[in-house]
Amino acid sequence: MTVADPIDAGIPCMLMRGGTSKGAYFLASDVPIDPAERDDLLLRIMGSPDPTQIDGLGGAHPLTSKVAIVSTSTADGVDVDYLFLQIAVDRPVVADAQTCGNLLAGVGPFAVERALVAAGEGSTTVRIRLLNTGDIATAVFPSAAGRVEYDGGTRIDGVPGTAAGVEIELAAAPGKRLLPTGSPADALGGHRATLIDAGMPVVLLDAAELGVAGDESPAELEARSDLAAEVEELRLRAGPLMGLGDVAAQTVPKMILLSPPRSGGAIGTRAFIPARVHTSIGALMAASVAAAVRIPHTVAHGLAAAPSDADVTDVEHPGGTLPARVRVTRDADGAWHAASLSLRTARKIFDGRVFPRPRL
Repeated sequence: MTVADPIDAGIPCMLMRGGTSKGAYFLASDVPIDPAERDDLLLRIMGSPDPTQIDGLGGAHPLTSKVAIVSTSTADGVDVDYLFLQIAVDRPVVADAQTCGNLLAGVGPFAVERALVAAGEGSTTVRIRLLNTGDIATAVFPSAAGRVEYDGGTRIDGVPGTAAGVEIELAAAPGKRLLPTGSPADALGGHRATLIDAGMPVVLLDAAELGVAGDESPAELEARSDLAAEVEELRLRAGPLMGLGDVAAQTVPKMILLSPPRSGGAIGTRAFIPARVHTSIGALMAASVAAAVRIPHTVAHGLAAAPSDADVTDVEHPGGTLPARVRVTRDADGAWHAASLSLRTARKIFDGRVFPRPRL
């Protein structure tokens, strides 16, 4: 059933911080089924296209212009389905080729808030199918007396204060290749690159090859138009190699410039997402970096310090360090596989009705 455009009545919406991102969460039953109608509605809700997103919920940055759509799953052994949509800030574009590991942290709590899953006593476990990728995540978070507990002592770099921890284990969809080309490194536009997907398709490059030291702020890197143009050219080349096709209108693959660590971690990162530079790093981006660190002959392996733990890789980013727990294995055929476990936090910010602007 197509949902009418709710200019006057509004539609139910929950604004949540998930990890180091912020987004609008909706039940699938509250938005149009038709993708074109849905995308038009979401652009008007978020205030795009407009660099300030002044007339909508968006925060004028890709990290705060995100949407999660959640529904009860029909898959065996899965509780809910999660569709992630990246809403472009200054263009009328809604991208669905990627997922978001940060907003994923809020999907389980949102499912409880909307009575899709019953809260457990002490903790709640929610199995989540990521519709963008087919991967399956298991989220575990505190709950009591039928409610999600958001307050807690877990701190993640890039978010002020502390909150309750959300443990997320991610397993790849059957048949999915960790190294899409089968090689730990490929030639890409005159550069050596590692193309890898441990939950998020990323291209790993040696920052020094692009004239980047690795300690620059996101603003400093964004100010370099020559760098942005070269990174985007490489991204467009990488898309078909990763099986993603023409990625000009998509936000994957992410482009990550790697450098030796500076703050006691395993490796330094600066992530283009793809036009802006991430103020920290996404959880699944970090998982892909961490997996590459553990595979010989990748760009990451050559730049990284030895991880201090068998499964944990401390990934440095502009806002601090993200400990990425990734288990990497190799099968009898020589193919690499990875499973990740991350600790994030989430917080309910607002719950009510949102009113879209009448037209783009």
